[in-house]
Amino acid sequence: MSKERRDSQAPTEDRLEGRNAVLEAINAGREINKLWVLESRDGKKPDQLLIRILKEAEKKRIPVIRAKREALDRISQTHNHQGVIAAVASHEYADVEDMIAAAEDKGRKPFFIVLDELKDGYNLGSVLRIADAAGVDGVIIPKHRSIGLDSVVAKASAGAIEYVPVARVTNIAATLRDLKDKHGFWVFGTDALGTTPYDNADYKGAIAIVIGSEGEGMRDIVRKECDFLLSIPMAGSVNSLNAAVAAGIVVFEAVKGRRG
Repeated sequence: MSKERRDSQAPTEDRLEGRNAVLEAINAGREINKLWVLESRDGKKPDQLLIRILKEAEKKRIPVIRAKREALDRISQTHNHQGVIAAVASHEYADVEDMIAAAEDKGRKPFFIVLDELKDGYNLGSVLRIADAAGVDGVIIPKHRSIGLDSVVAKASAGAIEYVPVARVTNIAATLRDLKDKHGFWVFGTDALGTTPYDNADYKGAIAIVIGSEGEGMRDIVRKECDFLLSIPMAGSVNSLNAAVAAGIVVFEAVKGRRG
């Protein structure tokens, strides 16, 4: 295995927090070493989602440690654990070539979301939820100056992190060039100065939709690799969109266009 491939699969955080994130990890077969669960209080109505988690943990013989809220707060990384934290096997990143092959094995042209130096974990988690709901074949993020697959992202994704492949690459611009030259991708970038309306683009074939970072948008070196720059007309007083919101608008328009 090449050094680049080994680096792309480097482990990240070993915590999952929040009921949806933990339950989806269990359902997806993620290796879980143990669970910390908020100890029950007499007279308090049991939470049905937590009951499901405990039942699944029992089936899979996952050790469960009952803990006071203060203890959970101390080990929490998101500060919003919802009474359950899982110690998990480290999350591995996917490989871009494997993501392409997986899509082709399903008889379809690959559809990727590419994030250019996104730094907010909640935005990345939201993008993963969008990708899962839209049937996107994978998400590509840069290795440096970008948020990775940490516990905040896992919780924000509400479990989608377990189902959407994420590749981490050294150079986004070079990766886009390879997608175009080697695999025939069309690359669409979202940009305030875009000249192609997002709802008037041809999304057929193998495509990658690039979303820029919060505040700065796409870097020039990445913008130059885009075949089309998409604009999202806005009529309100605020002239910019959250990165995840922009991704949702364009991605679901692309899904609609690919069905036609």
